[in-house]
Amino acid sequence: MVLVDQDTRLLVQGITGKAGSLHTKTMLEYGTKIVAGVRPGAEGEEIHRVPVYNKVKTAVEETGANTSVLFVPGALVKGAALEAINAGIKLLVIIPEHVPIHDTIEILEYARKKGTTVVGPNTAGLIVPPLRCKIGFVPNRYFVPGPVAVASRSGTLMYEIVARLTLSGIGQTACVGVGGDPIVGTRFEEFLRMLESDAKTEMVLLIGEIGGTQEEDAANLVMSGEFTKPVVAYIAGHSAPAGKKIGHAGAIVSGDKGTMDSKLKAFERAGIQAAKTPSEVVNMIQSNLNGGGMN
Repeated sequence: MVLVDQDTRLLVQGITGKAGSLHTKTMLEYGTKIVAGVRPGAEGEEIHRVPVYNKVKTAVEETGANTSVLFVPGALVKGAALEAINAGIKLLVIIPEHVPIHDTIEILEYARKKGTTVVGPNTAGLIVPPLRCKIGFVPNRYFVPGPVAVASRSGTLMYEIVARLTLSGIGQTACVGVGGDPIVGTRFEEFLRMLESDAKTEMVLLIGEIGGTQEEDAANLVMSGEFTKPVVAYIAGHSAPAGKKIGHAGAIVSGDKGTMDSKLKAFERAGIQAAKTPSEVVNMIQSNLNGGGMN
Protein backbone atom coordinates (compact mmCIF):
# COMPACT_ATOMS: atom_id res chain seq x y z
CA MET A 1 0.00 0.00 0.00
CA VAL A 2 0.96 3.68 -0.10
CA LEU A 3 3.08 5.06 2.77
CA VAL A 4 1.99 2.39 5.28
CA ASP A 5 1.75 -1.39 5.17
CA GLN A 6 1.11 -4.42 7.39
CA ASP A 7 4.45 -3.85 9.11
CA THR A 8 3.80 -0.22 10.11
CA ARG A 9 4.52 0.23 13.81
CA LEU A 10 3.61 3.71 15.01
CA LEU A 11 5.22 5.86 17.67
CA VAL A 12 3.42 8.96 19.01
CA GLN A 13 5.63 11.90 19.99
CA GLY A 14 3.78 14.09 22.47
CA ILE A 15 1.52 11.22 23.55
CA THR A 16 0.84 12.60 27.05
CA GLY A 17 -0.57 15.91 25.79
CA LYS A 18 -4.28 16.51 25.32
CA ALA A 19 -4.20 16.08 21.54
CA GLY A 20 -1.67 13.26 21.61
CA SER A 21 -3.64 11.25 24.15
CA LEU A 22 -7.01 11.82 22.46
CA HIS A 23 -5.85 10.87 19.00
CA THR A 24 -3.81 7.93 20.24
CA LYS A 25 -7.11 6.55 21.51
CA THR A 26 -8.94 7.10 18.22
CA MET A 27 -6.07 5.68 16.15
CA LEU A 28 -5.99 2.57 18.34
CA GLU A 29 -9.75 2.16 18.08
CA TYR A 30 -9.49 2.27 14.28
CA GLY A 31 -6.86 -0.46 14.25
CA THR A 32 -3.54 1.35 13.95
CA LYS A 33 -0.61 -0.52 15.50
CA ILE A 34 0.72 1.97 18.05
CA VAL A 35 3.68 0.44 19.86
CA ALA A 36 5.13 3.38 21.81
CA GLY A 37 4.84 6.98 22.87
CA VAL A 38 7.54 9.52 23.66
CA ARG A 39 7.54 12.37 26.12
CA PRO A 40 10.70 13.41 27.98
CA GLY A 41 10.27 12.82 31.72
CA ALA A 42 7.32 10.44 31.37
CA GLU A 43 9.15 7.14 30.85
CA GLY A 44 7.41 4.27 32.56
CA GLU A 45 3.91 5.70 32.15
CA GLU A 46 1.25 4.20 29.92
CA ILE A 47 -1.31 6.05 27.79
CA HIS A 48 -4.18 3.80 26.65
CA ARG A 49 -1.88 0.86 27.45
CA VAL A 50 0.84 2.25 25.17
CA PRO A 51 4.25 2.43 26.92
CA VAL A 52 5.87 5.86 27.14
CA TYR A 53 9.61 6.47 26.71
CA ASN A 54 11.88 9.46 27.26
CA LYS A 55 13.65 9.14 23.91
CA VAL A 56 12.68 8.04 20.42
CA LYS A 57 15.86 5.99 20.05
CA THR A 58 15.00 3.86 23.10
CA ALA A 59 11.41 3.41 21.91
CA VAL A 60 12.58 2.29 18.46
CA GLU A 61 15.11 -0.15 19.91
CA GLU A 62 12.62 -1.72 22.32
CA THR A 63 9.45 -1.77 20.21
CA GLY A 64 10.55 -1.80 16.58
CA ALA A 65 8.67 1.43 15.79
CA ASN A 66 9.31 2.55 12.20
CA THR A 67 6.80 5.41 11.84
CA SER A 68 6.18 8.46 14.00
CA VAL A 69 3.46 11.08 14.31
CA LEU A 70 4.15 14.42 16.00
CA PHE A 71 1.62 16.00 18.37
CA VAL A 72 3.91 18.69 19.76
CA PRO A 73 3.80 22.52 19.57
CA GLY A 74 5.08 24.02 16.32
CA ALA A 75 8.11 25.55 18.01
CA LEU A 76 9.22 22.10 19.22
CA VAL A 77 8.68 20.25 15.94
CA LYS A 78 12.24 20.65 14.65
CA GLY A 79 13.85 18.97 17.65
CA ALA A 80 11.27 16.18 17.75
CA ALA A 81 11.51 15.55 14.01
CA LEU A 82 15.30 15.41 13.92
CA GLU A 83 15.30 13.07 16.91
CA ALA A 84 12.91 10.72 15.08
CA ILE A 85 14.91 10.79 11.85
CA ASN A 86 18.17 10.11 13.72
CA ALA A 87 16.50 7.14 15.46
CA GLY A 88 15.76 5.52 12.10
CA ILE A 89 12.07 6.43 11.66
CA LYS A 90 11.17 5.98 7.98
CA LEU A 91 7.81 7.78 7.84
CA LEU A 92 7.27 10.99 9.80
CA VAL A 93 3.84 12.64 9.95
CA ILE A 94 4.01 16.22 11.24
CA ILE A 95 0.56 17.29 12.43
CA PRO A 96 1.13 20.79 13.92
CA GLU A 97 0.66 24.10 12.18
CA HIS A 98 2.78 27.20 12.92
CA VAL A 99 6.03 25.34 12.27
CA PRO A 100 8.64 27.98 11.30
CA ILE A 101 9.40 27.69 7.59
CA HIS A 102 13.16 27.58 8.13
CA ASP A 103 12.63 24.66 10.54
CA THR A 104 10.59 22.82 7.92
CA ILE A 105 13.30 23.34 5.31
CA GLU A 106 15.95 21.95 7.65
CA ILE A 107 13.78 18.94 8.57
CA LEU A 108 13.03 18.07 4.93
CA GLU A 109 16.66 18.42 3.85
CA TYR A 110 17.82 16.14 6.66
CA ALA A 111 15.01 13.66 6.01
CA ARG A 112 16.05 13.36 2.34
CA LYS A 113 19.63 12.59 3.37
CA LYS A 114 18.47 9.89 5.79
CA GLY A 115 15.80 8.34 3.57
CA THR A 116 12.82 9.39 5.70
CA THR A 117 9.49 10.25 4.06
CA VAL A 118 7.73 13.27 5.60
CA VAL A 119 4.01 14.11 5.44
CA GLY A 120 3.10 17.65 6.56
CA PRO A 121 3.48 19.88 8.44
CA ASN A 122 0.01 21.32 9.04
CA THR A 123 -1.76 18.11 8.07
CA ALA A 124 -4.71 16.09 9.35
CA GLY A 125 -2.63 13.00 8.58
CA LEU A 126 -3.44 9.99 6.45
CA ILE A 127 -5.71 6.97 6.43
CA VAL A 128 -5.53 3.65 4.54
CA PRO A 129 -8.98 1.99 4.84
CA PRO A 130 -8.00 -1.46 3.49
CA LEU A 131 -5.41 -1.79 6.29
CA ARG A 132 -7.48 -0.14 9.05
CA CYS A 133 -4.58 2.21 9.65
CA LYS A 134 -4.76 5.94 10.24
CA ILE A 135 -2.09 8.36 11.42
CA GLY A 136 -3.30 11.72 12.69
CA PHE A 137 -6.83 12.96 13.38
CA VAL A 138 -8.62 12.02 10.16
CA PRO A 139 -12.24 11.16 11.15
CA ASN A 140 -12.35 7.51 10.12
CA ARG A 141 -16.17 7.25 9.89
CA TYR A 142 -16.07 8.81 6.42
CA PHE A 143 -13.59 6.36 4.89
CA VAL A 144 -14.16 2.85 3.46
CA PRO A 145 -12.02 0.56 1.26
CA GLY A 146 -12.26 1.06 -2.48
CA PRO A 147 -10.39 1.97 -5.68
CA VAL A 148 -9.82 5.75 -5.38
CA ALA A 149 -6.79 7.41 -3.79
CA VAL A 150 -7.12 10.97 -2.49
CA ALA A 151 -4.53 13.66 -1.80
CA SER A 152 -5.66 16.98 -0.37
CA ARG A 153 -4.15 20.26 0.76
CA SER A 154 -7.20 20.78 3.00
CA GLY A 155 -8.21 18.29 5.68
CA THR A 156 -11.77 19.61 5.90
CA LEU A 157 -12.36 19.41 2.16
CA MET A 158 -10.96 15.89 2.13
CA TYR A 159 -13.51 14.80 4.75
CA GLU A 160 -16.37 16.50 2.91
CA ILE A 161 -15.63 15.11 -0.53
CA VAL A 162 -14.70 11.62 0.67
CA ALA A 163 -17.98 11.51 2.63
CA ARG A 164 -19.79 12.20 -0.64
CA LEU A 165 -17.84 9.42 -2.35
CA THR A 166 -18.59 6.94 0.43
CA LEU A 167 -22.30 7.75 0.38
CA SER A 168 -22.23 7.04 -3.35
CA GLY A 169 -20.60 3.66 -2.80
CA ILE A 170 -17.07 4.69 -3.84
CA GLY A 171 -14.33 3.63 -1.42
CA GLN A 172 -10.71 4.63 -1.08
CA THR A 173 -7.27 3.01 -1.11
CA ALA A 174 -5.39 5.78 0.69
CA CYS A 175 -6.21 9.36 1.66
CA VAL A 176 -3.46 11.80 2.55
CA GLY A 177 -3.54 15.36 3.81
CA VAL A 178 -0.36 16.68 2.24
CA GLY A 179 -0.45 19.80 4.45
CA GLY A 180 -1.51 23.40 4.13
CA ASP A 181 1.88 25.10 4.48
CA PRO A 182 3.89 26.62 1.60
CA ILE A 183 6.55 23.93 2.06
CA VAL A 184 5.53 20.34 2.84
CA GLY A 185 7.26 16.98 2.71
CA THR A 186 5.14 14.88 0.34
CA ARG A 187 3.56 16.91 -2.44
CA PHE A 188 0.96 15.88 -5.01
CA GLU A 189 3.68 14.89 -7.49
CA GLU A 190 5.41 12.53 -5.05
CA PHE A 191 2.09 11.02 -4.03
CA LEU A 192 1.25 10.27 -7.66
CA ARG A 193 4.61 8.60 -8.16
CA MET A 194 3.88 6.31 -5.20
CA LEU A 195 0.44 5.46 -6.57
CA GLU A 196 1.59 4.53 -10.07
CA SER A 197 2.68 1.09 -8.87
CA ASP A 198 -0.16 0.55 -6.39
CA ALA A 199 -2.31 -2.20 -7.87
CA LYS A 200 -5.36 -1.38 -5.75
CA THR A 201 -5.58 2.25 -6.89
CA GLU A 202 -7.58 2.68 -10.10
CA MET A 203 -7.76 6.45 -10.11
CA VAL A 204 -6.80 9.52 -8.08
CA LEU A 205 -8.58 12.58 -6.73
CA LEU A 206 -6.49 15.70 -6.07
CA ILE A 207 -8.05 18.37 -3.84
CA GLY A 208 -6.05 21.55 -4.23
CA GLU A 209 -6.32 25.24 -3.61
CA ILE A 210 -4.90 28.46 -4.98
CA GLY A 211 -1.29 29.28 -4.15
CA GLY A 212 1.87 27.29 -4.75
CA THR A 213 2.56 25.04 -7.73
CA GLN A 214 1.63 21.56 -6.48
CA GLU A 215 -1.26 21.27 -8.91
CA GLU A 216 0.78 22.44 -11.91
CA ASP A 217 3.63 20.07 -11.02
CA ALA A 218 1.21 17.14 -10.74
CA ALA A 219 -0.29 18.05 -14.12
CA ASN A 220 3.18 18.12 -15.68
CA LEU A 221 3.86 14.61 -14.35
CA VAL A 222 0.63 13.34 -15.90
CA MET A 223 1.40 15.12 -19.17
CA SER A 224 4.86 13.51 -19.28
CA GLY A 225 3.30 10.05 -19.22
CA GLU A 226 5.05 9.08 -15.97
CA PHE A 227 1.68 8.76 -14.25
CA THR A 228 -0.82 6.76 -16.28
CA LYS A 229 -3.94 6.42 -14.13
CA PRO A 230 -6.97 8.71 -14.46
CA VAL A 231 -6.96 11.85 -12.29
CA VAL A 232 -9.86 14.06 -11.23
CA ALA A 233 -9.32 17.33 -9.38
CA TYR A 234 -11.07 20.01 -7.40
CA ILE A 235 -9.44 23.34 -6.55
CA ALA A 236 -10.73 25.59 -3.76
CA GLY A 237 -10.55 29.35 -4.14
CA HIS A 238 -12.41 30.16 -7.36
CA SER A 239 -13.48 33.58 -6.06
CA ALA A 240 -10.49 34.43 -3.86
CA PRO A 241 -8.98 37.89 -4.50
CA ALA A 242 -5.36 37.93 -5.66
CA GLY A 243 -2.71 38.39 -2.99
CA LYS A 244 -4.97 37.38 -0.12
CA LYS A 245 -4.30 34.63 2.40
CA ILE A 246 -7.33 32.34 2.65
CA GLY A 247 -6.89 30.02 5.61
CA HIS A 248 -3.76 28.09 4.70
CA ALA A 249 -0.30 29.59 4.68
CA GLY A 250 0.23 27.96 1.30
CA ALA A 251 -2.88 29.52 -0.25
CA ILE A 252 -1.28 32.79 -1.28
CA VAL A 253 -1.14 33.87 -4.91
CA SER A 254 1.89 35.82 -6.06
CA GLY A 255 1.84 37.31 -9.56
CA ASP A 256 0.74 34.79 -12.17
CA LYS A 257 1.98 31.77 -10.24
CA GLY A 258 -0.40 29.65 -8.21
CA THR A 259 -3.51 31.29 -9.64
CA MET A 260 -6.74 29.45 -10.29
CA ASP A 261 -6.31 30.14 -14.01
CA SER A 262 -2.79 28.67 -14.16
CA LYS A 263 -3.89 25.52 -12.33
CA LEU A 264 -6.97 24.96 -14.48
CA LYS A 265 -4.99 25.47 -17.68
CA ALA A 266 -2.34 23.01 -16.49
CA PHE A 267 -5.03 20.42 -15.77
CA GLU A 268 -6.62 20.99 -19.16
CA ARG A 269 -3.30 20.47 -20.95
CA ALA A 270 -2.79 17.22 -19.02
CA GLY A 271 -6.32 15.93 -19.66
CA ILE A 272 -7.23 16.13 -15.99
CA GLN A 273 -10.92 16.78 -15.43
CA ALA A 274 -11.44 19.57 -12.86
CA ALA A 275 -14.72 19.92 -10.95
CA LYS A 276 -16.12 23.38 -10.29
CA THR A 277 -17.84 22.29 -7.06
CA PRO A 278 -17.32 19.41 -4.60
CA SER A 279 -20.66 17.91 -5.66
CA GLU A 280 -19.41 17.46 -9.23
CA VAL A 281 -16.50 15.27 -8.12
CA VAL A 282 -18.65 12.21 -7.45
CA ASN A 283 -20.19 12.18 -10.92
CA MET A 284 -16.79 12.56 -12.58
CA ILE A 285 -15.32 9.67 -10.62
CA GLN A 286 -18.38 7.46 -11.13
CA SER A 287 -18.25 8.09 -14.86
CA ASN A 288 -14.63 7.04 -15.06
CA LEU A 289 -15.01 3.95 -12.87
CA ASN A 290 -18.00 2.87 -14.97
CA GLY A 291 -15.94 3.06 -18.13
CA GLY A 292 -17.05 6.48 -19.27
CA GLY A 293 -13.50 7.82 -19.34
CA MET A 294 -12.43 11.42 -19.05
CA ASN A 295 -13.91 14.22 -21.12
